[in-house]
Amino acid sequence: MPLPVLMPASPALPSTRGSDFAPLLRDIRAAGLLERRTSTYAKVIAINVALLAATWTGVVILRNSWWVLLLAVPLGILYTRAAFFAHDAGHQQIAGTRRLHDRLARAYCLLLGMSYDWWNDKHNRHHANPNHTDKDPDVGGVLAFTLERAQGRTGLHGWLTRNQARLFFPLLTLEGFHLKYSGVRFLLGRPRREARLELGLIALHLVLYFGALFLIMSPGRALLFALIHHMVFGVHLGSVFAPNHKGMEMPDDDTEWGYIEKQVLTSRNVNGGPITDYLMGGLNYQIEHHLFPNMPRANLRLAQPIVRQHCERIGLPYLSTGLVDSYRIGLRHLHDASSELRFTKSAAGGPSITNMVLRFLIAEVAWRSAPSESVGSPSTSIRGGQELSAWPPMLPGRANSPATPTTSPPALPPTELTAFR
Repeated sequence: MPLPVLMPASPALPSTRGSDFAPLLRDIRAAGLLERRTSTYAKVIAINVALLAATWTGVVILRNSWWVLLLAVPLGILYTRAAFFAHDAGHQQIAGTRRLHDRLARAYCLLLGMSYDWWNDKHNRHHANPNHTDKDPDVGGVLAFTLERAQGRTGLHGWLTRNQARLFFPLLTLEGFHLKYSGVRFLLGRPRREARLELGLIALHLVLYFGALFLIMSPGRALLFALIHHMVFGVHLGSVFAPNHKGMEMPDDDTEWGYIEKQVLTSRNVNGGPITDYLMGGLNYQIEHHLFPNMPRANLRLAQPIVRQHCERIGLPYLSTGLVDSYRIGLRHLHDASSELRFTKSAAGGPSITNMVLRFLIAEVAWRSAPSESVGSPSTSIRGGQELSAWPPMLPGRANSPATPTTSPPALPPTELTAFR
């Protein structure tokens, strides 16, 4: 499947207006897909709570064995499920009153040790301007999603950016810690009266969580359990949100889109069945979720054919891919966004260790395989017809012979340099 246009948003895309959304909204309402499904949520939340209780019971039973560390994996998955419910509560999807949603969110704040107010503020800004280069908070941070964001990064930040595609999933192991840290930092910057409740809940979470772990198992085992638990939580949560927008259109202040364009062109669905729906918390229907943020999760799959048909009718691209393809698109986008920084680094600081080893091997093979009567003449062809003069490197203990040229080796073209970085 060809990759979509990455950066910036294409001015050639159709310019629809709010009137194109109104017929879709009427169809969705007529199908009853905006009605609350509180009983369904009650069942799945009860199941998740029961599984959490069973997992913690297993932790108590296996407390004296290193096998207890394996339970940190399902616990991380179940905590991610809890985060999905907190997300739905923030969108007012579960019940009919805001007060009930706020109470549910505070309960999850206690369970997860994360700030609901911070998440709601950040996530609402994301929904208002998804993938916007300046207004979407999810576009900022350590990763660079545009060429402009990558420019000028040096040191450790520059190294992370140059290698961000290959480091993406390893960095997700830190996401669980980062989410908690960002929430606390947000609360500390707010008036004390507004932040008091959530700071208290987060403090209580830390006391209960680590108190239970240290009471159940040895300190070393408890810390390792907490580390694995939060790494799984971060990878799972980040892996769900990553396929939704990365590699899609990135509008800026000059982009004039209506509501439906803004939500559809920046989002991507992930194909799958019930298992995909469960593990991704329904967010694999990202287009439908962005068009109707307060639609109950269980209705998103029912809305998909209606939304797809409407997009086809008005000529709006609707992208839905497999999970692997979605990750591939996102990682390719990260790789392309840091391409100029890698090229600048190679031009300013010379080739990387990998490239130096590669150059040596190519040169050595060319020197050894060249006939004695033709050594020194351009004869070795590599990589689809790109010519490289046969030359032996100056190695210790090998004197130059009359047949050995003393000119410097030709530099590989930039495509050869970046291919192995």
